[in-house]
Amino acid sequence: MHTGNTPYLDFIAPGILAQSVLFVAIFYGINVIWERDLGIVQKFLASPTPRAALVLGKGFSAGIRTLSQAVVVYLLSLLLGVKLNWNPFALLNVLVVVVLAATLFSTFSLIIACIVKTRERFMGVGQVLTMPLFFASNAIYPTAMMPGWLQVISRFNPLTYVVDALRTFMLAGSASTFSLSRDYAVIVLTTIVLVIVGARLYPHLAT
Repeated sequence: MHTGNTPYLDFIAPGILAQSVLFVAIFYGINVIWERDLGIVQKFLASPTPRAALVLGKGFSAGIRTLSQAVVVYLLSLLLGVKLNWNPFALLNVLVVVVLAATLFSTFSLIIACIVKTRERFMGVGQVLTMPLFFASNAIYPTAMMPGWLQVISRFNPLTYVVDALRTFMLAGSASTFSLSRDYAVIVLTTIVLVIVGARLYPHLAT
């Protein structure tokens, strides 16, 4: 597979990290359903804490949990000889992108949980959404290799920009395809929109 001057093993390493973050975060919403069934959501809603803060806090908690995924992927990449970028600034940005990405997808997961409200439906919807999000991104192959219609879809897929940012910061000598400013803008703005939507739907989970 043509990936320019980057060996495919190096190319795919950030994609594997993004996949790990996605798979962990996208099923985070099932915890919210468990909290509803145990009466914890009702207690949260009875507090004066803003709903957006509750949603964002849950997203960040998922982000912190996924940091262990980054450590595992880095260790495996090191063992396999991937040319990693060990610059402290780059490592810090990898952690930031991982936390933001997990926050984004876990908030999306929370929205799904607020809509379907049952564990069985949530698992079905989660499975249906995970694979299209992953394969319609640049995680395992460059977007230039995609058919034209799939390239268009990938441009609207936030995972594409997560992978681009991770690839830029993780790999030595790697350059961004879309520009890091666009990557961060898409990730942050999408997260903000999802938090706003989640804040509106979260109170309905208890009904």
